[in-house]
Amino acid sequence: MRRALASGLLLLAGCRREEPQAPAPLPTVAAADYDAFYLWPGVKPPAGVRPRLLYLLDGEVRAGGRPGLVRLRSGTPRLPDSAVWLVVRSDRLDWDEATRRAIFADMARWRAAGTGLVGLQVDFDAATRGIGGYRRFLAGLRAALPRRWQLSVTGLLDWSAHGDPRELARLAGVVDEVVVQTYQGRETIPGYAAWFAAMTAFTPPYRVALAEGSGWKAPPRLASDPRFRGYVVFRIDRGRR
Repeated sequence: MRRALASGLLLLAGCRREEPQAPAPLPTVAAADYDAFYLWPGVKPPAGVRPRLLYLLDGEVRAGGRPGLVRLRSGTPRLPDSAVWLVVRSDRLDWDEATRRAIFADMARWRAAGTGLVGLQVDFDAATRGIGGYRRFLAGLRAALPRRWQLSVTGLLDWSAHGDPRELARLAGVVDEVVVQTYQGRETIPGYAAWFAAMTAFTPPYRVALAEGSGWKAPPRLASDPRFRGYVVFRIDRGRR
C-alpha cells in the first residue's frame, strides 16, 4: 500500500511538472518611447516628446444618407516641425466630388497654416476579400488627389495571409504606405507574429500601428524588412470608452 501511495504521489508530482507555463506578459507599449502617433481631436502627444510624425483625425465620412465629410477637429493645426498626415475615417466608398473637395480644402488650409502636411490617410476597414474594390476606389482618389500629396491607408493583419497577392501588388502602385493595425479595441491581436510571418506577398511599404498600453514584442526579422517604415502609436483618450 505504501509503495502504491508513493508511486501515486510521484505520478501526481510528474503531472504537475508537466503543466504548461503561462506565457510571459508582453512588454507594454509606452507612448513616451516613440515619436510617431495617431491622435484623435483633443488628444496630445506624450509630455516631453517632440513628435516626428503625426496622423491627425480630421473627420469622418459616415454611413447613411448622402456622403459628406463630418469634421471633428476644431481649428487648424499649426505644426511646422512634424510630418503630418490628415486622416479621414470612412464607413463607405461612394465618395462624391463634394466630399473630395471638402477634404482637399482642409489639406490646403492645414498646409497654408504652416503644418508640415505629407498627405491624406484613409482609415477604412476594407475586408480582406474586398481589397480589389478598395484598390479601385483608391485609384480613383489618387487620380483626383493633387500631385503634391501622398496617399496612405490603414490595413488589417489578415491582408498579409489571406489577401489576393495580385491585388496587394496593385495596391502598392496606388498608395505610398499601409499602416497595419495590430490591435482590436485597445488590445493587441493574439498571435500577431504569425500574421507578420506571412507577409511575404505584402508588397507595399508599411508602418505598424500599436495601441498605447497594449502588449507588444517585435516579431522576428521585422526590423530588417526593407518594407517596414517604423511604428505609429495610437494614443488612448482616457475619457472615451
